[in-house]
Amino acid sequence: MAAAKIAPSMLSSDFANLASEADRMVRFGADWLHMDIMCRHFVPNLTIGAPVIQSLRKHTKAYLDCHLMVTNPSDYVEPFGKAGASGFTFHIEVARDNWQELIRSIKSKGMRPGVSLRPGTPVEEVFPLVEAENPVELVLVMTVEPGFGGQKFMPEMMDKVHTLRKKYPSLDIEVDGGLGPSTIDVAASAGANCIVAGSSIFSAADPGEVISVLRKSVEGSQNKS
Repeated sequence: MAAAKIAPSMLSSDFANLASEADRMVRFGADWLHMDIMCRHFVPNLTIGAPVIQSLRKHTKAYLDCHLMVTNPSDYVEPFGKAGASGFTFHIEVARDNWQELIRSIKSKGMRPGVSLRPGTPVEEVFPLVEAENPVELVLVMTVEPGFGGQKFMPEMMDKVHTLRKKYPSLDIEVDGGLGPSTIDVAASAGANCIVAGSSIFSAADPGEVISVLRKSVEGSQNKS
């Protein structure tokens, strides 16, 4: 069974105080810190790059779960490996032709490879990457269109999560977009075990309580299955 992992999305944090925000999330019980990397080509927004990861790494030992919403992920592997990224999740939509080489490269830099898919991409596209001789170790199902925080959760994406969990019982299945106390149960019951949540954690009066609610939902669903 894949363990529950709660990953606050640092896109919703106070970027002027990133190190203290990271420390605060870890103290509140976060397992991972989710880092959104956007290049302004694959998605219209522009966020952070390897230099920020490198700076943050000096202040935290936390698992830095990097989601690269970029057009050329292979260009980012070496700099993110050097910067201290823990996980490197790329999008299948831009890696259909070179994912085998990309996975090898990510692993060679000491990072854990993951693959993500946009809402409009069929879940079947990631099956070969999970079943490969040198596989990805995580699948990230986007429950909003990537590019901006604060969007509304798309419950219809849970069919993808359910399909993945049924097919791959021990796989890390991550969901990102619109997750919070009001939507966690449907994601957890579908089989998601890695939960990315931004505004629902950072805007809460008690972020630690929200993290706890998310974790209990995942663990409760796992105990029922």
